[in-house]
Amino acid sequence: MEGAQIHINFLAVFVSSILAFVVGFLWYGPIFGKTWVKEMGFTEESLKKSNYALIFSFAFGLTLIIALNLSAFLGSEPNLVWGMTAGALAGIGWVSTSLGITYLFGRKSLKLFFIDAGYSAVTYTLMGAILGVWK
Repeated sequence: MEGAQIHINFLAVFVSSILAFVVGFLWYGPIFGKTWVKEMGFTEESLKKSNYALIFSFAFGLTLIIALNLSAFLGSEPNLVWGMTAGALAGIGWVSTSLGITYLFGRKSLKLFFIDAGYSAVTYTLMGAILGVWK
């Protein structure tokens, strides 16, 4: 595309990534945490052996990439409606459907799918809202 410019507000990208972690803390903590752990087949023992510093560091890096990508996708003149729409379409139309295919072949439960897909739908929509209004 000749003449197309992408404007990325890196502070908005960072803030929307932090928001994704806050939503994740609530989603996979008090809201669906016990069910998610059970559906994943984790035990208290296996969770205690996790390297949370490594997991959270890489997860935040990946979340930054998501936010950067969504910001670029929104274009140079985003707004709240387009941000939320694009976020919802990405979270539901791309991420959740991809998870669905993976979970079908992985024989994961429908309950687990709805927890993880729901998180993606909500998070991408909220990230899109922030990126849409915070030019």
